Amino acid sequence: MRAFQELVVWQKSHQLTLYVYEYSKAFPADKRFGLTSQVRRSASSIAANIAEGCSRESERDFAHFLRVALGSATETEYHLLLARDLGYLSIDAHGLLSAAALEVQRMLGAFIRRLYKQLEQARTAPLANIGYEGE
Repeated sequence: MRAFQELVVWQKSHQLTLYVYEYSKAFPADKRFGLTSQVRRSASSIAANIAEGCSRESERDFAHFLRVALGSATETEYHLLLARDLGYLSIDAHGLLSAAALEVQRMLGAFIRRLYKQLEQARTAPLANIGYEGE
């Protein structure tokens, strides 16, 4: 089991979530159950899925949760774009939040590729000495 709080990608995802909560406070009150809820849910889902994946015993299961987190990061990026286009986020605020979301996406993509590379190497590695002693 991994300590999710030690992963830089989790730390950045958590920071993104805090930013999203802070900036979405200014969204119109009538959007509280719509876009505000959606962007907060998708942002918090990134770090939550990384954390959940850390509790899994296999690298394959961990990679699955990282892929789900990547999907949530992409969803968050879209919600932020929509908020900007609707005038709920300034260009500057959108730039900050979008850059953070894109950084998390890149980090997750690299992490996933590394895990799958390790899984493939382990799958194709020749078996270690499996003979009996003295053979």
